[in-house]
Amino acid sequence: MRPDASYWINQLKLTEHVEGGSFREVYRSELTIPRSGLPVFFQGDRNVCTSIYFLLARGQYSAFHRIAADELWHFYYGDPIIVHEISHSGRLITHRLGGNPLQGESFQTVVKAGSWFASEPAPGGEYGLVGCTVAPGFDFADFELAERDALVQQYPEHGQLIRRLTRV
Repeated sequence: MRPDASYWINQLKLTEHVEGGSFREVYRSELTIPRSGLPVFFQGDRNVCTSIYFLLARGQYSAFHRIAADELWHFYYGDPIIVHEISHSGRLITHRLGGNPLQGESFQTVVKAGSWFASEPAPGGEYGLVGCTVAPGFDFADFELAERDALVQQYPEHGQLIRRLTRV
């Protein structure tokens, strides 16, 4: 019998994430990169790398947001997760994370630094358990949650998706 989402939330000690879903940081490199060695949009020193577990259950979504670093997503268990990425040029890229390559699913994908992105379980799915690795490491100083009207104004061709996957 397949465990449900609450099993993983309890087993992995996940808590609510500000963007939606449940998460827990599992790794933060002790090595750091000084601000002087980073691109200008980083506001301070950063750990070399960070990693989290992340779970989205049916009816949940990770709202559109962006960070200053690349984010590598890894599929672990459950049903596919769809990651919607709006590139700097405005192109919508749909990543399908999952365990079945014959269905167009990938075990891992990358969201480029500065891209707006949101995620949700694939239609019909109960939940998906993934991991996210950020390098240079994640810091909330580099995190921006999208404001619905401003993002729709910037990318009107993706307005329906943006309205559905934003909170404010």
